[in-house]
Parts: sequence; structure tokens; C-alpha cells
Amino acid sequence: MSEQNIGSDYHIPVLYYETLDILNIQPDGVYVDCTFGGGGHSRGILERLGPEGRLVAFDQDADAAQNLPEDDRILFVPQNFRYLKRFLRLNGINGVDGILADLGVSSHQFDEGERGFSIRFDGPLDMRMDQNGGKKASDILLEYDAKQLQDMFSNYGEVTNSKTLAQHIVQHRSVAELKTIDSFKGMLQPIIKGNPNKYLAQVFQALRIEVNSELDALKEMLEQIPSVLNTGGVAAIITFHSLEDRLVKIFFKEETFEEKIENPFENSYKEKELKILTKKPIVPSQDELKKNARSRSSKLRAVEKL
Repeated sequence: MSEQNIGSDYHIPVLYYETLDILNIQPDGVYVDCTFGGGGHSRGILERLGPEGRLVAFDQDADAAQNLPEDDRILFVPQNFRYLKRFLRLNGINGVDGILADLGVSSHQFDEGERGFSIRFDGPLDMRMDQNGGKKASDILLEYDAKQLQDMFSNYGEVTNSKTLAQHIVQHRSVAELKTIDSFKGMLQPIIKGNPNKYLAQVFQALRIEVNSELDALKEMLEQIPSVLNTGGVAAIITFHSLEDRLVKIFFKEETFEEKIENPFENSYKEKELKILTKKPIVPSQDELKKNARSRSSKLRAVEKL
């Protein structure tokens, strides 16, 4: 794929060549793109697959389906990747040769004001990636108590004054119209600390993660990797903030999220199933950073199934 054709206005794929190279795509293999989005990475995979190869593309955002290429080798699953194993089994696929997940929000979602993801536009406070159901961001702001809001902003946004922020929302939400981005930003003006754009970005990140259960979904998907990958298969995960990256790093190293309880009378050694391919995460080149500013926080980690 020529450089100018990578991605689209919908979304420019990050760490494109690095991801495709580390997946080591076999022409007759079966691959999964857990976050189809604009289809940039998927098109790259399809270019390296032969006529017998297959690609399964997951995306819970209905808008993503409009980017599907006309290609019989691709199967689109309009679901969250937390259901990875279930939908592979439903389609008669017992093992795959590679898994890709490009986490976070697509350029398209950020640039569509009515989706409510960006602080740059006014629009409804929605933030749902799957718009078929679930709580909107506005519902959470209106329904959560102060402790729930504080925990959300502290844990998911690392907001420095999360307690003050939570109390401020609870005190003012009955009179403020918390349905739009501008109304919410207006409410926050008196308590913003430091750089307003950075502060609001942290607040919005926390809300988005809560609305979409992003970290829980990521953990569930990661836990399925060892049982879904064929021997020699590769899983490549691109993260965009430290909360995601920490989960990926922990799972790739420990192969579990369960706390280990040391028992001196029990040999709890478990044979490793995954080999880490990225001692340090792969980050964008200077050239990519110049062309796509949104790639600046991205990190790629990968493992191979032993």
C-alpha cells in the first residue's frame, strides 16, 4: 500500500508498518483486527494475505461498517472485542495466527461533534462507541454520587482535584443543563486547574473510559489471547495512555490479572504460553510524529504464542 493511501479521512492507522511487520503475516493465515475503525490496518493485512487467508474484523461502532472493502476474505463482526473468543467460535474459527488491537478513539469519532468525544466541538454528551444502548456520559454525570465520580476522575483521568471536581458537579448539576459539551465545560470553568485543554482532556478521557467500560473490555480480551492464538501466532496491541499500556504490559508478562498468593507448600509454577517480542514498547518514528500528531502517545507491545 503506497504511503498516501494508508488510512483515510476516517482514521490514519498508527504504527502501520511496525504492526504489520511484527504480525509476520502468513499468506494462508487467519487474522483478527479487534478495532477495525477506518480499516487502515485491515487493508494492510489483506494485502499480505493470499486467496486462502482470512481476516475477522471487530468493531462495535456502527459507523465503521461503511469502511469495509469489497473482499470475500473479510468477515465483519459488529461487536465489542471483549467477545472475541465467542464470535470466533460461532463462525467456526478455533484458532488464529494473529490478533491486532489499536485501542482508543478513532479520528472519525473525535472529529464528529455529535459523538461527544472531543472538547473541540459542541454536541451531546454521549461518548458511547456502541450507540445501541448503555449509559451516556450525561447520564453518568447526573446519576453518580460524589464518591463514584471522584473515583472515576481519579482512576481513569488522573485528575488532580478529582474530589473537588466531583463535589462541584453534584452541587451544580441540578441547575446546569448537563446535556451538551459546552454546558459541561461551562460548569467546570471555576475549578479547572493548570492547562485548561489538558485538564478537560483528562476529564473527558475518564468519562469515555467509564461509558464504554474500556479497561474491563481490554482485560477480558487480553485474557482470551492465549486460548485463541495458534502456536507461533502473534498478538500486537497499540495503546494510547498509561492505563491501557499498564494492563497490556502486566498481562503479557504475568499472563493473568489474578494476584498471586505465595504458598510455601505448593508449587504454583505455570508453564508460560506467551513470549514477549517487544522488550520495550515500539513508539512512532519522528517522521510519523510529524505527519500524524495523534500518534505521539502510542505504544506497540507484542507477544508470540509458544
